[in-house]
Amino acid sequence: MNKHFWSTIVSGRARQCKCLLLACAAWMACAAIAQTDPAAALRAKHTNLSAQLRQNQFKRPLVLDSVEQRNGLKGDIYGVVDYPFDLVSAALNNPGHWCDVMILHINTKYCHAVEGAAGTTLKVNIGKKTPEELADAPRVEFKYSVAASSADYLAITLNAKDGPLGTSDYQIHLQAVALPASKTFLHLTYAYSVNFGGRLAMLTYLATVGSGKVGFTVTGKEPDGEPAYIAGVRGLVERNTMRYFLAIDAFLDSSRTAPAMQLEQRLQNWFNAVEQYPRQLHEADRPAYMDMKRAEVVRQQTER
Repeated sequence: MNKHFWSTIVSGRARQCKCLLLACAAWMACAAIAQTDPAAALRAKHTNLSAQLRQNQFKRPLVLDSVEQRNGLKGDIYGVVDYPFDLVSAALNNPGHWCDVMILHINTKYCHAVEGAAGTTLKVNIGKKTPEELADAPRVEFKYSVAASSADYLAITLNAKDGPLGTSDYQIHLQAVALPASKTFLHLTYAYSVNFGGRLAMLTYLATVGSGKVGFTVTGKEPDGEPAYIAGVRGLVERNTMRYFLAIDAFLDSSRTAPAMQLEQRLQNWFNAVEQYPRQLHEADRPAYMDMKRAEVVRQQTER
């Protein structure tokens, strides 16, 4: 073999090493950006998800993922909303407004923000999908905190140590970053831990009252050709993550209208949104939902 041959081999290996080093450097740079600039990291995520945001089953720019972990469940939604960042930040950087969001969820019976020496707490009662006495609905106390707030980025965290039926370590995280054309990119995380008793209660529910309920992740096809969706506990966390995301969207939309009209618009918008996904989210007809929520809002305003 001649000298030119070996020179070519060595040169090729050198180029490969150089490319590998450049790739590693780029990865390390991205990791550093994610740690030091969460707004840039979230915009990078928006770019990475661009194809899924354009085309998906939701008929809107939205991506949903879920994970069943050894001790808990987690749902993540990334979505583009047609509201400028200034509106999103003003609307959601307020604990009282989060109660306006939370009460839209069909299982939320009550929410009240309380200021204390240790910070802000959201006292939330979570119960049935039908009218219920407040004393019968378990209370979850979320610690509200603003992780970051700037001209183009917002991060809100709600954490609750204890929950009902063997659940704990509730985490609701919202990130928002400004996009061009007066739009905002949102990332919502909803997660909690479940002990053995809680998981058993969930499985019992899913085998009885909740049998047939599914989430949004497509796992294959049914015999008739229709999509087959994830069931079980992952389906459960996906449904609730979506309900909270749609509640945020409904609240943001109503914030652009006159205050006297906002409640009715929020309720109607949330119901309209969940009914776009009846296979997963339909639980009540419109009059029943509206009557229940109007009464719960009155209770929320009068009972402390």
